Amino acid sequence: MKTRIMVVDDNEEQLKSLCEFFAATEDAEVVATACDGQKALDMYASVNPDVVILDLVMPGVDGYEFLERVEKRDGKILVLSALSQDAFVTKAMNSGADYYMLKPANPENIRRRIAELVSPSPVAEEKTAKAPRQIKNRSLEEKITNIFITVGIPAHIKGYQFLREAIKLAIDNPDIINSITKKLYPEVAERFDTSPSKVERAIRHAIEVAWNRGKIENINSLFGVRVYNHNEKPTNGEFIALVADKMLLESV
Repeated sequence: MKTRIMVVDDNEEQLKSLCEFFAATEDAEVVATACDGQKALDMYASVNPDVVILDLVMPGVDGYEFLERVEKRDGKILVLSALSQDAFVTKAMNSGADYYMLKPANPENIRRRIAELVSPSPVAEEKTAKAPRQIKNRSLEEKITNIFITVGIPAHIKGYQFLREAIKLAIDNPDIINSITKKLYPEVAERFDTSPSKVERAIRHAIEVAWNRGKIENINSLFGVRVYNHNEKPTNGEFIALVADKMLLESV
């Protein structure tokens, strides 16, 4: 059964592009489109989509108001926006978004995120059966986003999305952190259609950005594991492991 998608965006080219892309896929289809939030609200109940791909900046009722007014039921909302500042991301996630992606986004990556939203991976399902403390998907997304904002990792850099994916993989399979070069980087790279070396560099850059922003006290307070200073920062693997461990401990 195909995932039923509603696309809400005032950019006609974006609407057309996504409709054409999903028309050629076997697992999803666009069942409705709207060019502003009010039209989307008017048709949401009758369409009852599995996923809404939502822009934020639109005439009339914008994406934020849509998030506040829509009755989500079991549907998921993936925000697709050019707004990259931390405050915009936080507001969207706190208003009910399930995932946040930056424009321009590869349609295949959007399809993968939708597949994850509507159907957890087999690994995640298996762990849920074996470990009751498994973190719920939406709660996990919100917590990772809040951690990134606290430590000062901006949403518009590539390392932000790579780090998010790496942390989710480490939560699903903690042992993967011991094979970061052979397994973790390649798996993240495959999901974003890039190379493992670019993933490694982008994640390292994201961590460096956080340190350059000088939010060391926030970082130390957040993890409470060891004291960092401006001349000492965690490796990629250490940072991923720290966040993953924090998520798992908080889910107990």
